[in-house]
Amino acid sequence: MQVAYYAPRRAPRAEPVEQEEQEAQPIPQFENRGPQPMVPGDRAVLRNGVAYAPSNAPDSVKHAIWAVNTIRNRPYVWGGGHGSFNDRGYDCSGTVSFALHHAGLLGSPLPSNDLMRYGQRGRGRWITVYSRHGHTFAVIAGLRLDTTPWDNYTYRWAPRWQTTTRMPLGFEARHPVGL
Repeated sequence: MQVAYYAPRRAPRAEPVEQEEQEAQPIPQFENRGPQPMVPGDRAVLRNGVAYAPSNAPDSVKHAIWAVNTIRNRPYVWGGGHGSFNDRGYDCSGTVSFALHHAGLLGSPLPSNDLMRYGQRGRGRWITVYSRHGHTFAVIAGLRLDTTPWDNYTYRWAPRWQTTTRMPLGFEARHPVGL
């Protein structure tokens, strides 16, 4: 039995062009230090479902990102995360509450309706919570934390990071003070 496989050919190496006034920009390097993956800059990056916290983010934002990475494979459970931050599954507001708690910004879980009054009005620099009656999601360092299957072809509801944006029509935008 013969098996064929594709092996890409190497392209010839290009000669570097010298430019006096423009320095070459370094390629972003991912740093995976165990459970605390990081990437240079101001925006989080999603790689294989794991969010890499931006190195320029405040520690509270990094801790929120790293904490959510630990629940990204948990199932969607209606009311999950409301009785305790440690639960077998999470719903939308339980997921957002989990992130805020691990950022040091929330003492006890809040339902969607209460998150409509959380923090200050408007979008934040690092964290924005979008809430309406019945659903909540957040954008943390540029990544959307949501339980809806908007960019996933499995149509599975679960806490996870997403790179696609979501129209905030009908949602109240709130942010933690200072973030």
